[in-house]
Amino acid sequence: MELKSIFSCDPAEKPLDNIVTDGGFVGIFRTIACVGDSLSSGELEARDVGSPTTYHDYFDYSWGQYLARLAGTTVYNFSRGGMTASEYCNSYADAMGWWKTDKLAQAYVIAMGCNDIFGLNQEIGSVENDVKEDWHYNNPTFCGYYARMIQHYKELQPEAKFFLITMPREEPFNEETQGFEAKKLEHKKLLHDLAAHFSNTYVIDLNEYAPVYDAEFHRLFFTGGHMNAAGYLLTGKMVASYIDYIIRHNMDDFNQAGFIGTGFKFCG
Repeated sequence: MELKSIFSCDPAEKPLDNIVTDGGFVGIFRTIACVGDSLSSGELEARDVGSPTTYHDYFDYSWGQYLARLAGTTVYNFSRGGMTASEYCNSYADAMGWWKTDKLAQAYVIAMGCNDIFGLNQEIGSVENDVKEDWHYNNPTFCGYYARMIQHYKELQPEAKFFLITMPREEPFNEETQGFEAKKLEHKKLLHDLAAHFSNTYVIDLNEYAPVYDAEFHRLFFTGGHMNAAGYLLTGKMVASYIDYIIRHNMDDFNQAGFIGTGFKFCG
């Protein structure tokens, strides 16, 4: 058997060309934390005829837990419906104990921005203006808070790997949605800038490589404004496949992933 028959890093491969069914190389991480909002929490919508919609976080249906089952690893849901980066940094993570040493992970997958940018209409900001060497002094923009999450976890787990998720494109493209898609592109640029600024940080660019979330996609994978169970499973597969792609194409970066959090390293 030749290596290329079981392992590929073809430079022409795109991130979601190879959909893994077993988690792929995500399995090198024994602990992963998913930081996010309702779409990271397996939130399902319910509504009886004539009644208002109710919203329910079911972590077991979250893409993070599908990822855990695919890869055979432990995944923490550091998420909640309605979460924003500012709330996470200013109160919620402390209240939930998500900075504590017993909850540190080898990898952090961050999917944040929808409530911040579209709900709070928060200024996106920039790495150049808003990210300080001491995260306590980051400016109160989306960028400042997002970077603060990364910086705080880097202090606690210096060798951890970070994967930042962009927001997928949606259709139809019309005058009403044009502004939303433009903000998603600003969000995407920011995440690429953050990945370039911080070590061990990568972008899962669903805006670029995921299917467009059009009417047919919504029919199959959404119920109301949130995904259904099949949608979260599909997302789990896409996230697993994208991380697997990143690892296969950057093997030297992940050579000592098994030592993250142990205090050991190999110096040759």
